[in-house]
Amino acid sequence: MVTHFLYNVVLDLLDKIVRAAGSGRATILLRLIFGEKFISFIECRKDATQEIWRAMTGEKREVYWIHAASLGEYAVARPILHELRRSADRCVVLTFFSPTGYNALKQLSANKTEADYIFALPVDSRKNVSAFLDAVKPKKAVFIISEYWMNYLAELSKRKIPVSLISAIISEHSVFFKWYGGFHRRMLRYFTSCTVLDEQSQTNLKKLGYANAVIAGDPLFDNAAAIAQTEYHDAVIETFCACKSGVFIAGSIHDDKDLAMVAHLANKHRDTKFIFVPHEISEKMLNRIKYELEGYALLYSECHSGTDFSRVQVLIIDFIGALSRIYRYGKWAYVGGGFTRYLHSVIEPVVYGLPVAFGPCIHRKTTPRQMMSIGIGCMASSPDKLDKWFSGLKHNDALLAEINHKAHQYVGKNTGATQLITSTIINGKA
Repeated sequence: MVTHFLYNVVLDLLDKIVRAAGSGRATILLRLIFGEKFISFIECRKDATQEIWRAMTGEKREVYWIHAASLGEYAVARPILHELRRSADRCVVLTFFSPTGYNALKQLSANKTEADYIFALPVDSRKNVSAFLDAVKPKKAVFIISEYWMNYLAELSKRKIPVSLISAIISEHSVFFKWYGGFHRRMLRYFTSCTVLDEQSQTNLKKLGYANAVIAGDPLFDNAAAIAQTEYHDAVIETFCACKSGVFIAGSIHDDKDLAMVAHLANKHRDTKFIFVPHEISEKMLNRIKYELEGYALLYSECHSGTDFSRVQVLIIDFIGALSRIYRYGKWAYVGGGFTRYLHSVIEPVVYGLPVAFGPCIHRKTTPRQMMSIGIGCMASSPDKLDKWFSGLKHNDALLAEINHKAHQYVGKNTGATQLITSTIINGKA
């Protein structure tokens, strides 16, 4: 109870900060204290409750509310959203915690996002929760992977609205098994259904007293496979990738450790072209990438289809949302975030048959461990190890063909989770 009280104190304070940030002086002060990302978090929540009320007024269809943290979780949700809308005349409401996900998808039309409405999730204060649920009136609610918000979950339970946890990974090292994890363990009880990625997560949930988890696999495979099968063309990237020797895609460059890995590789292999895709676009990150590279680099925004790329070694993508499609132009790939708890999607490049390298923090992830076991993935903890892996593949066409074959087999065996998960959401069981 003490933990819940403190939780509400913190969330109420955050909500007050969001509401107070409308004044210019307050925004300047918050920017100085917390940085630009926090301002973006606030900006997408200005008048959020009023926006939601205006948008949802008059909606007569059954509403399914899907909540994702950011773009990575949206990739999991996307095939599920599509199936929910395809199988019945339902209204799908999608919310984001991260301003990155919200801002990227808000610009797209409904047929590209698979959602009828997209909102930034109001802060989890009791007042906001009641207002949100009163406006949206969901028949079902779905939280993706690891989004746990106590007041939303408690109020959904109070209103007898079924809520599903999707694609959960429950590790023995997670907060649920810590001596201080009682608050999180209580939140698990609010989920009326749960799908997990592997048997270990199901076993761990049973240890925690939750016996209703279903092993369903990862809908990221369905989403990535659908994207790979969708036609996509980019004249700038295709002109850059016209070289016959192949292009290395460095995707979701998350931090300085990722950058050190792929910049070292690019600098050592000046005869290979690279595409660098930062996880977040900022002037600071773009300048940092250029500074670390010895070869000539251009931003995507500086190019056009007629640009002469003969002297350009690295193309830096300075827009968000196309990485899962850009991987189709590659021959090898590195996926960022592996020096943190948040390794980004290794499935997105593997659906194109690419060999994939990533950082060492994979204990929370099932897919990279499976990829390593069958020889299509590599854990690289240092620039030298990444270089050793790449050098062994660079001119080995027979090995690349073998990896390509294994990768496509692996993806084929892992597609199909969406149907089972959607059934669990709709019916409350598989």
